[in-house]
Amino acid sequence: MQREMLVAAYLFVFKVLFALFKMMPLQRKVTFVVSYGDNATYIYEEMLRQGLQYQVVFLYKETCQYNLGAYPEAKAFPFETASPLNMLRAAYHLATASQVIVDNYFGFLAGVRFKKGVQCVQTWHAAGAVKKFGMMTPSFYRRSGKAQKRFRRVYANFHQIVVGSDLQGEIYKEAFGVEEHQLLKTGIPRADLFFDEKRKQDILSRLLKENPKLRGKRVILYAPTFRDKELKEFRLQLDMERMYQALHEDYILVMKLHPAIRHLMEYDRRYETFVYDYSQHPDINDLLLLTDILVTDYSSIPVEFSLLGKPMIFFAYDLQRYRKKRGIIGRYEDVPGPVVFHTEALIEAIRSNQFDYERIQRFAEDWNQYSNGRASEGFVEAMRRQLGGRHTGGLPPERP
Repeated sequence: MQREMLVAAYLFVFKVLFALFKMMPLQRKVTFVVSYGDNATYIYEEMLRQGLQYQVVFLYKETCQYNLGAYPEAKAFPFETASPLNMLRAAYHLATASQVIVDNYFGFLAGVRFKKGVQCVQTWHAAGAVKKFGMMTPSFYRRSGKAQKRFRRVYANFHQIVVGSDLQGEIYKEAFGVEEHQLLKTGIPRADLFFDEKRKQDILSRLLKENPKLRGKRVILYAPTFRDKELKEFRLQLDMERMYQALHEDYILVMKLHPAIRHLMEYDRRYETFVYDYSQHPDINDLLLLTDILVTDYSSIPVEFSLLGKPMIFFAYDLQRYRKKRGIIGRYEDVPGPVVFHTEALIEAIRSNQFDYERIQRFAEDWNQYSNGRASEGFVEAMRRQLGGRHTGGLPPERP
């Protein structure tokens, strides 16, 4: 109850500020609201390449690990609701933007109504989906009626959603209640990396130069899904001693967990030639270039990793509990790699090296249908048409 009151108060204040700034003229401005940053940087760099002459403002959450302030032509400000100044500044840049681009669920969208012709485009942070989200989750229907209504208002402000495939589009229709015409079928901007040989080589060379110890052995990347209670109750489910004894002569284990989890330091010290903690590295796609075998569970990372045609193993130690509490989309057993439930089985899957590469290829084709190396270009071309259409009445009317 108290949380609902705080949320309602926040939305009321933001709505009032937004309405006041909305009386000002729209500017030639694109405002990004960023919790991750990867898609935003690819889009912005493509805007520069195409010479799109619009002011760009990044409003970034503390979870964003990209240095968006490094772009001299753009402005970057924190987007943290606890600060009155940040809230005021955010409301101004959102109310006066010709286009808004978001990459996550942002509560403020429940309290705003954009001007006619302004598009809010969702570049959702996941390239695919295994776990349920949005209105698909069991928890959505356990929320109060007010909370459900608030979530629906947020989703109603996703005027367009970027998709990498028709599979992803069908999931968004169910999760967010959007329709076919709202799907922007340009592909996932950050996936352009996997088609850019020079950029891939530059990143790989930089990573190996920064840490030469990553050379000479096969790299296993362990990148599990973040679970809500882990910040307080984190416990690594891998038997690290067993992993070390079985694999350290031929393999290196790179760990990419939630950045707030700092419990890996002991493994760094104890297994300093085997375990490397890259949890603070901002872009997991960089790490995928290093990786020979991906180990994950319910993450969407396999969608982009499959573009490299490399093997993956699904360490789903809590599958039944996760399926019941969070929800799984489709048949989990259809993932493009072995499913294991404990460390011994994981080691055996790594050692056996028996992977179905044709299945990985089919998975890549199905989920990366529109991600062809020109997703950022296609997105900015669509943006150019929308921004041009704003002055000729070519965009849809203001949403209720």
